[in-house]
This record gives sequence, structure tokens and C-alpha cells, in this order.
Amino acid sequence: MASWNELLDQVHKAGSTYDIIRRNALFQLHQKTGRNVIIYYSGWLQKGFLHTPAIRMDINDSDKDGFMAVIHKLDRSKGLDIFLHTPGGETAATESIVDYLRAMFGNDIRAIIPQLAMSAGTMIACACNKIIMGKHSSLGPIDPQLGGMAAHGIIEEFERAKREIAEDSSRIPVWQPIIAKYNPTLIGECEKAIKWSQEMVAEWLISGMFEGKRDAKKRAKKIIEELGDHALTKSHARHISFARAHDIGLEVLELESKILDLQDAIMTVHHSCNLTLSATPAYKIIENHNGVASISVAQQQK
Repeated sequence: MASWNELLDQVHKAGSTYDIIRRNALFQLHQKTGRNVIIYYSGWLQKGFLHTPAIRMDINDSDKDGFMAVIHKLDRSKGLDIFLHTPGGETAATESIVDYLRAMFGNDIRAIIPQLAMSAGTMIACACNKIIMGKHSSLGPIDPQLGGMAAHGIIEEFERAKREIAEDSSRIPVWQPIIAKYNPTLIGECEKAIKWSQEMVAEWLISGMFEGKRDAKKRAKKIIEELGDHALTKSHARHISFARAHDIGLEVLELESKILDLQDAIMTVHHSCNLTLSATPAYKIIENHNGVASISVAQQQK
């Protein structure tokens, strides 16, 4: 017979009703696939107004602790299916997380995009060997942002200013207050950020999704051009559908496919995560199919 304290401990571990439903959905998906399952969910759609230096909705270095906690003791021979629902985040943190995931699971990683994995979320997806997307799912451009501004856009504006001033010196007074706002090293930092993100994702595609394929470099180059060129995507917020992702050469699997037969299980996990983020103080969830979780919670102000 369990003691009072033992039962109380079980109740605490089970969590709220939302936790129970979400964890049951995760475990059922694991049983269906036989693979490890981890969710990485940000509540930026529900709680983006809370985003502060202390409440980070984006991908950042503190997420590594969460991934370490949920990966510990998993049978790594079973591979990994990782749900990505995120607005993106820091390039350095993204690189570190991908390096860690690959160190744990090699190339046996599938990304599941039930709704949105933008910017750095798309970069992580490109590091996986397959991406599962639905007709409603979206990836996003991977062009880096500096201070909320597109690095490509800053360079384009600077080049335009140089061109217009060279053609007509009377344009100097127009451009002077704009260029004066740039830090002395800004253009160089933009160029480096673009090169870093593009080289990094290209390497992940070549060594992962296209490993062993003769045209790996060619395919990776096309994808980088499509996802990384601000002049083509027009906006960092551009949504890239399953059809578009397929057309540019990514290895995408259709969520609705009867052969895959995972739509109901995946969408149940997705809806249970969004319910948790909507109805509780949680704003970021990293969790595995065994119920081991790292959940960031916004403290209520009294």
C-alpha cells in the first residue's frame, strides 16, 4: 500500500489535467511510431505580450538545459521525432542545440511541424533527415535578424544609398540621417551573420537530409538561396507551405498521408500543447514521451 506522501508525490508528478492529457497524447504517438518523441513548444502566439529579457519565447541558450533533461535516459537507438513550434531565435543557440541533438541521435531525427516553425525553427528542421508537415504547416525564411532588422535589408539599403549618392550627390542630405543611425561595424556584422547562417544550414543539409546523395551540394545551395535570400522571400515573416518546401527540394513528408498514418496522433499532441499554453501560466514546454519535462512558467504578479 502506498503511503500518503508517496501518493502525493504521484499526484505532483502527474501534474494538472492539461499535463495528463498532453503526456498521454505524447505517449500514444511514441507507441505508434516506436520512436522517441520530444516537443519544443513556445507560447509566443498565446503570450507574446509577456516577452521580456526574463521571459524568453524564442530559441535561446537556456533551452539546452531543457533538452538535456528530456533526452537523459532515452534509448537513443530509437531515433528522435521532434515537434517544433517556435518563432525562431538566436543563431548561436540554434547551432548549439542542433550539435547536441545530432551528438545524441546522429542523423536519425525527424522534425514535425504541426503549425509554425519559423526562422531558427526552420534551421533546426533543415538539420533533420525528414520534415513532416501538413497542408496548414509553415516554415519560414532563415535570413538573420539584427536588432529586429533583416541583415539582408540593411545591406540592401546601404548599397542603395551608395548607388544613389554616386549617381546624384544631392541625395546625400536624404540618406545622411538614415546612415547616421548605423553602428560603425553594422554592415560587417550583417555580412558575417548572413554567411554564418547560410554556411551552417548548408552543412546540415549536406551531412543530414542529403547525406550520400551525389547532388547534395547542389540541392543544399538551392534551398539556401530560396530560404536565405531576403530579396526573394521579401519578408522574414513569410510563410513557406508544404508545397513550397517540397518544390525547393526539402525532404518533406505529408502529414495527411494515409501511408504515414500519424495525422490524428500528431494533431492531438499539437492541440494538447496549445491548450496548455492557452490555459496555464506555461509559456514554453520541452517534454518527452515519458513525461519528463522542462516547463517555463510566467509568475503571476500579486
